[in-house]
Amino acid sequence: MVDAFCATWKLVDSQNFDDYMKALGVGFATRQVGNVTKPTVAISKDGDKVVVKTMSTFRNTEISAKMGEEFDETTPDDRHVKSTFSMEGDKLVQVQKWNGKETKFVREIKDGKMVMSLTFEGVTAVRTYEKA
Repeated sequence: MVDAFCATWKLVDSQNFDDYMKALGVGFATRQVGNVTKPTVAISKDGDKVVVKTMSTFRNTEISAKMGEEFDETTPDDRHVKSTFSMEGDKLVQVQKWNGKETKFVREIKDGKMVMSLTFEGVTAVRTYEKA
């Protein structure tokens, strides 16, 4: 089911991302950069692993893991988290856990676009990507 997400995606719309970053405790300067950066996300499969590459003028990251298998990740804002990918129906879900906290990314395909909802402690941001 991950196949539907396997493409290169360019951010075209971002709602409430500053409030989401604020809730995470991201500093002002990093939030300013995060708010103007328009990342490209490439999702692919490598054998039984999901690979997510995020490329931007701010920072490039790459994560790779098997579905349901916890892995270490350093986020673009330098949090060290334990992440897990899973499929919930037709949604690609990623959960990050650190210091007793948890944030959840839910990616789904709507009208040919990838819509990503990021939720942390009741604050939700929605970022919409189109195929690049």
